[in-house]
Amino acid sequence: MAAVLTIDDLLRVLAECAGETAGADPSGDDAHRTFEEMGYDSLVLLETNARLKQDFGIDIPDEADGAKTPADLLTLANATTVGVA
Repeated sequence: MAAVLTIDDLLRVLAECAGETAGADPSGDDAHRTFEEMGYDSLVLLETNARLKQDFGIDIPDEADGAKTPADLLTLANATTVGVA
């Protein structure tokens, strides 16, 4: 079974995939900002999905296209880990 992903983990992976050296705000303030507001494009999200699978064993479902914020993506990722999605 895959590990449960935290918002801090997800924000760190997103920032790394976007090439940010300072990283995202680990306080979770970015959790409800849209990916567009954060400056993350589809390539960042594709890389993030690949990293989540590699590092956490989380295979994000196709519904992830509907995720507009890190909080949305986190919900999908963790639902996947328990077989709900």
